[in-house]
Amino acid sequence: MALKRIQKELADLGNDPPANCSAGPVGDDLFNWQATIMGPPDSAYQGGVFFLNVNFPSDYPFKPPKVHFTTKIYHCNVNSNGAICLDILKDQWSPALTISKVLLSISSLLTDPNPSDPLVPEIAQAYLKTREKHDQTAREWVQKYAT
Repeated sequence: MALKRIQKELADLGNDPPANCSAGPVGDDLFNWQATIMGPPDSAYQGGVFFLNVNFPSDYPFKPPKVHFTTKIYHCNVNSNGAICLDILKDQWSPALTISKVLLSISSLLTDPNPSDPLVPEIAQAYLKTREKHDQTAREWVQKYAT
């Protein structure tokens, strides 16, 4: 069942890709994908290209995919291992969600971080207290790791 659902989502992604995102299987393994998110315009991540790994569990869509950044990013909701703090990847997951919606949610997290639920509290503090400095550091990381 998981395989059928993943194949359908892959077809849907091809027909109607989400804005600034792409994703597809790595080689022949339909349970292991690579995704790409372009840094959203008007964000500190603009101009960056961010790669993510997506691993679908065997009981997908009843369990969320495991998604993490492989590109380093300065963000309060993404730690140094690329783990992402996003409710729909944890307790707010629903089988109605698709990888397309997940990628759009991650992309919107780049525009609107959630400093009240940070994975990296120091970056959340910088975001809240010294926004200019935070955005400057984020832009430097984009230059260094995502271009």
